[in-house]
Amino acid sequence: MTEITDQQLLQNFKAGNKEQAFEMIVKKYQERLYWHIRKIIISHDDTDDVLQNVFIKVWNGLQDFRGDAQIFTWLYRIATNESITFLNSKRTKFLVPIVNVEKQLSETLETDPFFNGDEIQKKLQKAILTLPEKQRIVFNMKYFEEMKYEEMSEILETSVGALKSSYHYAVQKIEKYFEINQ
Repeated sequence: MTEITDQQLLQNFKAGNKEQAFEMIVKKYQERLYWHIRKIIISHDDTDDVLQNVFIKVWNGLQDFRGDAQIFTWLYRIATNESITFLNSKRTKFLVPIVNVEKQLSETLETDPFFNGDEIQKKLQKAILTLPEKQRIVFNMKYFEEMKYEEMSEILETSVGALKSSYHYAVQKIEKYFEINQ
């Protein structure tokens, strides 16, 4: 069976097959969005909560989606914004400075029963958690998801040049982390 295009999904949704089209969008993008969010939030349970919020926003906004961007970039923008909102609310709720939230995420990584990477992968994740939030998101999107800068620019609403710079600095900081923590 040929995979249905995003345009066909939108046409089905607008033609009144809302539930079916939405289910197909969820099926098509759920796993990619889960891992995108998980790399930002780390915790499996929190990731599931944020992913659920993302799909609620998608359901509520799909009727007004004009198609100026691809569904993929729209979904990633929502997922990224929801992830950042979640982390910010965690900081505010517990009156925790940014550094302590990243430390908490690093500790969560240590005890996470769902993390199945080896020691090098764990060390890389800890290095990534030392990055500022924007650099961390850019690094994850480029390194793990192999996303093009143009796609990232649409999702993050930032220039390609700024993204290249963020990625470059992120790589330098990760390399330095590995040098210090051999």
